[in-house]
Formats: sequence, C-alpha cells, structure tokens
Amino acid sequence: MLTKSLAWFVSASVIAGGIGFSMAHLLNVGKGLNLTATGTETSTLETSSLDFQSFVENIVPKSVIEAMSTNNALQILVFALLFGIALLAMKRQGHTQISDLIEELVPVMLKLTSYVMLAAPIGVFAAVAGAFTSEGIDAFATYGSFIGGFYLSLAGLWALMIGIAALLLGRAAFRLVAMIREPMFVAFSTSSSEAAFPKLIESMARFGVDRKTTGFVLPLGYSFNLDGSMMYMTFASVFLINAYGVDMGLGEQLAMVALLLISSKGMAGAPRGSLVIVAAVVPSFGVPIAGIALLLVVDQILDMGRTATNILGNAIATAVIGRKNMRTSRTELSETEPCDDDADRITTPTRQSALTH
Repeated sequence: MLTKSLAWFVSASVIAGGIGFSMAHLLNVGKGLNLTATGTETSTLETSSLDFQSFVENIVPKSVIEAMSTNNALQILVFALLFGIALLAMKRQGHTQISDLIEELVPVMLKLTSYVMLAAPIGVFAAVAGAFTSEGIDAFATYGSFIGGFYLSLAGLWALMIGIAALLLGRAAFRLVAMIREPMFVAFSTSSSEAAFPKLIESMARFGVDRKTTGFVLPLGYSFNLDGSMMYMTFASVFLINAYGVDMGLGEQLAMVALLLISSKGMAGAPRGSLVIVAAVVPSFGVPIAGIALLLVVDQILDMGRTATNILGNAIATAVIGRKNMRTSRTELSETEPCDDDADRITTPTRQSALTH
C-alpha cells in the first residue's frame, strides 16, 4: 500500500504542477506589470532556504512535542508510524490499555474539532474583510486575471481528477464527490486541510473505504499529496517571473518546479503553507523576495480554492487505493449504483466499528 500510495502522490503532484506551470504561461499571468524590486519592499513571511538535504534532515523529529507545536505534518507522520508499529507489537503481546485509550480518544477529538469549526465562517469573513480594508478594492482588481486564471486552472485540474476517478471507480466517483462536499466546504472556508480532516474521515467511511486504508493513506496524503498547493506554487512562481521580467530559460524554470515539488513534501496543512514554500524557493532563481508581498494581497482568496482541491485529491486517492476492499471488482463499481440497502451494508459496519472502538 505504501508503494502504491507514494506512486500515486508523486504522479498527481507532477501533473498538478505541470498544469499550473503550463496554464500560467498560456495565460501570460503577470505580463505587463513590469515591476522592479526597489529594496524597500518587505515580506512578513519568515523563510529559509529549502533543498533536498534539508527535506531529508527534517523528516525525523527532534521532539514529537515540538513537531506538534510547530505543526510539522511530516515529522508527526513519521512519529505516528513508528509509534503505531511499536503499539501493534505490544498489542500482539496482550498489552492493549494504551491502544484502547487512543481509540476512545479519537471520537472525542473529532467532536471537539467540530465545535471549533462552528466559528469558522466568522473567522473567514474577518480575514477577507481585513484584506479588503487594508489593500482596497482597486488593488484586488489589478489581480483579476491572476485570480481568474488560477481558478480556471483549478477547474481543469478538477475535471481531470474526477475523470480519472470515474475511469477507475465508475459512477461511484460522482457519489464520492457528493459525499465529500462538507469537508471540501470546511477546507474552502477555513483555508486549512487539517480543519477538514475529521469530516473527511467520516465521509470516506460512509463511502465504504475501510478504516485501515483511510487511516494510512489520508495522513500520508496530507504530507505528500497536495495537488491544489502544487498547482498554486508553479502558477504563482511563473506570475512572479513575468511580473518582474526575470530572464529565465525553460530549463531553469523546470528546475525551479522540481525544487518546489521536493520542498512541498511535508508542508503544513495550514493557511499560507504553500506561500511559505514559494517564498523560500523562488529567490534562489533570481525572483525578488519582495514579490511575495504581491501574492499576500490576494492569497486568502487563492488559498481557499487550493485547499479544497487538496481535499478532493486526497479523497480520490484514498478511494482508488482502497477500492479493492470496497468491492470485489471494477465491474461492480461501474455497473452497480447501490441502493439504500446496499449502502447500509457497506457503511454500517464501518460506523459500528468506529462507535465500538
């Protein structure tokens, strides 16, 4: 399952980044701005150089408490895998107290998260209102082509992802999209993939994916399968190249895209996570760091779309990877639209398992 998951995630990231890169060039986003770095512009983001060595060194946490406090998803995932292996070994020896405690704690944390999400719409309204107040409506109009071009690219990516899902899952792919509407809305309204995680787990269980697959693929996807964020990073990078008129050949641009792909693995599923990666990578290729301030103006609007896309990508990946445990064959997926009784037989055991554990 690990090999299959990683192969899917890397392929999806390459495709998403390629679409963003191609669409940005096709639409010539940023052309005509003719900006020049004055040296007086500043960015409010704290950045550091990111490369493959730093990525490898960052995998193992110095402290799991530190990893959780800094929201380092990849380090948390590595610890969780090692802890799970040790916990499984102890459970086989008859030591079940800790595992029972953790399983009882999961629904409590999901319920707590649902309480917090009740205030999410208020927070989003305040964030957008603050951006309009500080920058003005005229400033947003300047980036109309950038915003429109990005969402047009996202629409193309959505169509491609749903098309691939339909090819592999049949008509069940459209049922999946309908079932994950709520977590996608949470992700869109909060710009946080992690905020939508509890609802996404529930949706995948109702769809029929077994707990083992969901518990493994979804957390892994949150670090390695960020399709919307990957598209944004390549799209925004080309925007900055065009806006500042940076003379960069195709080979250098592809190298930049490759570095963005590597650096994005382990990105936090929090608002503006992908913008931090862009700010850390593009200056190495001659793009002024002051350009990040241009992206900050409209980043809230863009972050909403790319986060919802991340949820869609992870849901499809989980369903496809776990489809053999849902049905006996691809033919049943494409030819059978389950009735209410069928749906109950698929989902009820999962729900009962979640309740009893």
